[in-house]
Amino acid sequence: MNELASIDRDNRGEVTQVRGLGSRRGLMEGSEAIALASIAAGCRFFAGYPMTPFTEVLEHFAKYLPDVGGTCINAESELEAVGMAWGALSTGARAATGSTGQGLSLMQESFSEITLAELPLVIFNMARGQQDYFQSTRGGGHGDYRHIVLAPMDITEAVELTQLAFHLADIWRNPVLVYGDYLTAHTRESVTVDTIDFGPVPEKAWALDGSLTGSGDSRLVSPLGFGKHGHPNPGIEQHLRSISAKHKAIEAAEVRCESGFTDDAETIVVAFGTPAKFVRYVVQAMRAEGERVGYVRPISLWPFPYEAVAQAAAGARTVAVFELCAGQMIEDVRLGVLGAAPVVGIGGISTDGSGFGVGPLLDAEHIRERIFAVHRGGAGAELPPLPDNERTQG
Repeated sequence: MNELASIDRDNRGEVTQVRGLGSRRGLMEGSEAIALASIAAGCRFFAGYPMTPFTEVLEHFAKYLPDVGGTCINAESELEAVGMAWGALSTGARAATGSTGQGLSLMQESFSEITLAELPLVIFNMARGQQDYFQSTRGGGHGDYRHIVLAPMDITEAVELTQLAFHLADIWRNPVLVYGDYLTAHTRESVTVDTIDFGPVPEKAWALDGSLTGSGDSRLVSPLGFGKHGHPNPGIEQHLRSISAKHKAIEAAEVRCESGFTDDAETIVVAFGTPAKFVRYVVQAMRAEGERVGYVRPISLWPFPYEAVAQAAAGARTVAVFELCAGQMIEDVRLGVLGAAPVVGIGGISTDGSGFGVGPLLDAEHIRERIFAVHRGGAGAELPPLPDNERTQG
């Protein structure tokens, strides 16, 4: 089960399409679905270093990429992994890397340089128990660089957004990060992995494919805006200005979010990723009971859906932000609301005993209690205490 069922090749033996599980649905772990979706999108190179809960993503790339003529490398560290992906990208290949937040911390210098070199890297973050919103949307590298960040709420959406990530990376020549977590990587869902056609992408006329070697016109990929000696080039200043302009265009074009019940809601709850699916379920249940609550789920963490948040908050008494951390996305929510309503955090730090997985706060009853406290008592309401996991108590 879960073997690649159909691979189309042209008359030269090159892979033209991966059909994944064909029209059949399969029960599979999220890490496997992400690897298969990447291959279906044309990814042929992956490098990473094992780190829970990312390890299984690497293992499934290692299992499946050779079947389509691709390469997966278990690198010596995250530094080598991102460097290898950089080299593969420069040749025009669809390539990716990933880790947990801790591993991605080591890659930040390369992430900024890759962005400034305009290479279409796809990055997978399988975050540990404490969310990595700041790192994913702000980064720790240098210069004016941004990554498109997509946050699926479940495995089915991860299959779609993974393929969209490769498409957007090529469209914009800019890295795209797919934000997952312990549940994204380790839970199982019945899903179908087929190639999704998002439309044409530009030819990679910049790629170092060897076709111009010895001609005097060979190409150069650089984060500095330099060209070959004797050839026109923009220079550093104009190069960086053009990237800044591109990022403004991305902000205008690639905002994605979902919202529900916001027209008459007194309380709006904002959440992203896996926790947002729990929040949406709780809000739907409260609505069925007659409570005027609504939700906004950012799907793109950058560009952030400021306008959607502002519209939802316009008639609300309170905006509540649910995160599995001390509070990170809440800063962007406050920027979106701009004082139209008080914004309060209703999440908190909650992990399993290892610190890798999710804790008891990610439970519908606990989420309901915290939403209900704010919905009834307003921004100043006292929240229930954060539940502790049993291992911590012991």
